[in-house]
Amino acid sequence: MANESLKAKLEAYEETVAKMYAKHPERPNMKHNKVYTPLDIEGFDYERDLDLPGNYPYTRGVQPTMYRGRLWTMRMYAGFATAEESNQRYRYLIENGATGLSCAFDLPTQIGYDSDDPMSAGEVGKVGVAIDTLADMEILFDQIDLGKVSTSMTINAPASVLLSMYIAVAEKQGVSPDQLRGTIQNDILKEYAARGTYIFPPKPSMRLITNIFEYCSQNVPKWNTISISGYHIREAGSTAAQEIAFTIADGIAYIEAALKAGMEIDEFAGRLSFFWNAHNNVLEEVAKFRASRRLWARILKERFGAKKDKSMKLRVHTQTAGSMLTAQQVDNNIVRVALQTAAAVLGGTQSLHTNSRDEALALPTTESVQIALRTQQIVAYESGLADVVDPLGGSYYVEAMTNAIEKEAEDYIRKIDEMGGAVVAIEKGYIQKEIQESAYRWQMEVESGDRIIVGVNKFQVEEKPVEGLLKVDASVGELQSKKLAKVKAERDQEAVDTALEALRKGAEDENVNLMPLILDCVRTYASLGEICNVLRGVFGEYQAHATV
Repeated sequence: MANESLKAKLEAYEETVAKMYAKHPERPNMKHNKVYTPLDIEGFDYERDLDLPGNYPYTRGVQPTMYRGRLWTMRMYAGFATAEESNQRYRYLIENGATGLSCAFDLPTQIGYDSDDPMSAGEVGKVGVAIDTLADMEILFDQIDLGKVSTSMTINAPASVLLSMYIAVAEKQGVSPDQLRGTIQNDILKEYAARGTYIFPPKPSMRLITNIFEYCSQNVPKWNTISISGYHIREAGSTAAQEIAFTIADGIAYIEAALKAGMEIDEFAGRLSFFWNAHNNVLEEVAKFRASRRLWARILKERFGAKKDKSMKLRVHTQTAGSMLTAQQVDNNIVRVALQTAAAVLGGTQSLHTNSRDEALALPTTESVQIALRTQQIVAYESGLADVVDPLGGSYYVEAMTNAIEKEAEDYIRKIDEMGGAVVAIEKGYIQKEIQESAYRWQMEVESGDRIIVGVNKFQVEEKPVEGLLKVDASVGELQSKKLAKVKAERDQEAVDTALEALRKGAEDENVNLMPLILDCVRTYASLGEICNVLRGVFGEYQAHATV
């Protein structure tokens, strides 16, 4: 009877609304309902669909108390030019309240080339720090206790090499591998689908990933062995539902590869982590976070038979949306980042990086980085958003949107399963095509004015060029090449050659875990490029799928 009464009231409401719209038509691009009621969540079961925070299916958060006892890890993504300069930025961030580090590497490092390689010309140190050998890694973390800090490294194709360097630096500090905490991105499937910093074909790339899973489960148990990244999928233009669908499909592929390699689900699943984008639509983003946790928990339990609670918990690092930063009126980006921060916190993230206002133009200045960090701190300590676990739980809109995003993501995953999984879907160009079409629709809405971007297609002003931007000295490449030459001149070349040859032989045998061999190479000061070139010689290089 209550629903019948509500339905009658809604009919009367619609008549009132129609009269209002006759005078003031609805704004374009309104994709959600005007108002949400209990009718929008019919069939909702609290214990099945939500339950309490820290309880399966973790819709309301993976921890019972969330931020009331311990705030999220405040990571600031940083890295530029040389290891010396990046080390200074890291120490500055720690001194200013950052509780975790997030390392950005330059493009040559990301695709396995040394700074003196002709392929690296003009790119050394531009979008992150250049790392050629263990010597650079030692400088990068100079005076930073790796036993006390959690470090995230945005590295994919050469993730095994950079992780090995990190372990080796810790050894030199007297910190054992079992004490190390942090994450490597290590998500090669999204590189094929959306980002492009790949080296090897899918099969050997998946082998390297499962090698890391196995090695770390035995030797580096506190390390998150992969950060399965929806961030770059969203940056490439996907919707919120596509972001979690394609990313979770990638996660399924990694699980299946590990199981095929002989690992048990509860042996490694608890160290899988995710990386979400915090976009501009605050409430939709909150629903996305909640839907992703519930969807992942059900997949791990029902599809893979996970028994441990830890295996079913989707833990997530979040970064605010770089694609939403505008070069126009850069100070507006401070407001955008604050809203995105609120979305991530209300959504229940475990760690967060906030972009700086000037990143649409250049690498961020120290002042801009401080504002970005202070944004997190203000939300944490002043806003009240961190004081209640899942404060939007029970909202008719948020619950309905959580259900809708979960269903849309499930439909995508079902399609990908029918194709043969994420690897096949990427090889066929399906995921790339879906992202491209979504990006095109978004841009058309901006071009037509149906979607307003403040300062870009509305509320424009005449502006002077922004001053004081951070610029990377063009001499960084030359300096880095000289440092590499010095390392090569002083190292034990025979030890390097022996280690690289052992790696080559190991790479030829699919049953060999390559992590110990890569670690041996790193300890001899073999360079990133030398190690990756050995693997290139055995594995070959991936050729991108062309989509039309």
